[in-house]
This record gives sequence, structure tokens and C-alpha cells, in this order.
Amino acid sequence: MWLAFASGLAPAATSADDDYLVGPGDLLRIAVFGYPDLAGDVRVSQTGNITFPLIGSVPVSGLSARQIETKLSSQLAAGRFIKESQVTVLVTEYQSQRVAVMGEVTNPGQYALQGSRRVLNLLADAGGIVTATAGDQAILIRADGTSTTLDVVAMLAGATDQNPRVAAGDTINVPKAPQFYIYGEVNRPGVYRLERGMTVTQAISAGGGLTRRGSERGLVVKRHSGSAAEIRVKVKGSDALQPNDILLVKESWF
Repeated sequence: MWLAFASGLAPAATSADDDYLVGPGDLLRIAVFGYPDLAGDVRVSQTGNITFPLIGSVPVSGLSARQIETKLSSQLAAGRFIKESQVTVLVTEYQSQRVAVMGEVTNPGQYALQGSRRVLNLLADAGGIVTATAGDQAILIRADGTSTTLDVVAMLAGATDQNPRVAAGDTINVPKAPQFYIYGEVNRPGVYRLERGMTVTQAISAGGGLTRRGSERGLVVKRHSGSAAEIRVKVKGSDALQPNDILLVKESWF
């Protein structure tokens, strides 16, 4: 259907994106040029603060790395510790902003955002989509409960509108592919993946083709209507199947 994803796109430690806002649990590596005694790793507390030498407690939650650099430099100058300091802040562990990736991916779970990321980045972090069982759509559920259905085929082809940016608290779900059932006079009756736009003729081919006694005349599909009642629909080879259709291939009369 489509190619598997490559994984491991993001390094373990990198300069934080300007879009990434620090939060509780993140680990920061801070250095002040010319002052090695002030260098070190500092974890953001659950209250959103860090403790920095000479200054003490500094609120940093909701700030980017660049904003933290400016804030520390200003407070060092305001306290008359260092008049003009060059502060560097790197985020080395991303813990505060997480996105859940669920469904038909290799490694479902919670994944930390590392700067500005899109749906495809998170799918790659989760080891990629399991192509044998996954459908060709993904559902992005925002932290506020709103959801969007995304076309994975178009996403992989580079459609940015199908590959939106994600934010903390979002959930990406990759549902299973729809299926159809085929039985009767085909060589391999059973349950099969329903590909996009799959016709009755293509479904018969997926089922190994007709037996010697099989016929494409009088094909019938059992289908559940919106009221959940099962209906029987006569179909021809060019008709498209629907999810959970049951295709019956009858024996030829001749």
C-alpha cells in the first residue's frame, strides 16, 4: 500500500526549537561564557522553576530556550553579578510536552515533543505504521477534544495540510484497515483488507480468483445498513465494496 516509515529522526540532545516551550521535568544544560563554575544541568521543577547559582529560583515554564537565556542574562546583570553575560541554554531532555501515538504503529505510547513537530515525525518516533494492518487514515485528537481525520497516503506524498503540527496533550490514532469477507466459489475464502476504492472484481482476485465452478453472475453482498439491519445487495464486478461487506460468489449454473 505505502512504504514503511524510517525511525530515529531526532537526536537525543539538541538545541531547542524556538517554538518549544519549556515545562516541568525538562532538563536544561546552561552555560555562561567565561564562567565555567556556573555551567551545569538543571531540571525544571514541578512548579516550573529552576535554581541557578547567584540568582536562586527562576520561573522558566512556558519560555523558550532563547527567552530563558535572555532572562538569566538580565537577572545576572540586575544583581550586579555579571554586567554583560553570554548565556547558552540547551534542552537535553524533553519531558513536559508529550503526545500519545496509538493504534496500528510499531511502538504505541507517549512521546516527548522535541521542538516543533508534525504528525509524520511522531509516527516515525513510534516506529512507523504497521502497513499490514493499518488503514490509510489517521485521526489527530487535540487536547481540547476536537479531532481531524488525516489522509496518510497524501501525507506521505508531501501534503502539508494532511501533516499538521502537533502540540502537548494531542493524541494520534492509526485505526485498523477496513476489511471485507468473501466466501463461496473462490479459491481462498476468508477475511481480507479492503483497499481504497476496491471493486468486486479486485476482491475476487484477492480471494484467489474463481474456482472452476465459480461465476461472476449473480454476485451478492450482505451489508449492514445505517440501522444495523443486514441487507442483501446485487453487485457487479465494477461496483466498489464497503467496509465489512460479505461477498458471496455463487456456483455457475452451466
